[in-house]
Amino acid sequence: MAKIYITDKDYKADAKVFLVNKDYKADLLFYEESKDYKAKGDELWYFVDQERKSDFVIYWTDKEYKADLNVFKVDKDYKAKWKKSHSFKNRILAR
Repeated sequence: MAKIYITDKDYKADAKVFLVNKDYKADLLFYEESKDYKAKGDELWYFVDQERKSDFVIYWTDKEYKADLNVFKVDKDYKAKWKKSHSFKNRILAR
């Protein structure tokens, strides 16, 4: 499951993430799930409110050049996927 916690400190994050405005600019297209049990794989994310409940910790950066990962939020779960080969592929689930 991709349970994601958002930290306000970049040094505490597993990855610094930038939200791009166009899907072709993204490394990963993600979908935000409403239930934790639906969040499977790297692409389906469920945001949690405590770090201890998470699989992966991110920091939203406001500068693309500072990001480890560029993402785009999609409106349907079947659209969520990796767009490019990336070092974080299959690592979002494992800490």
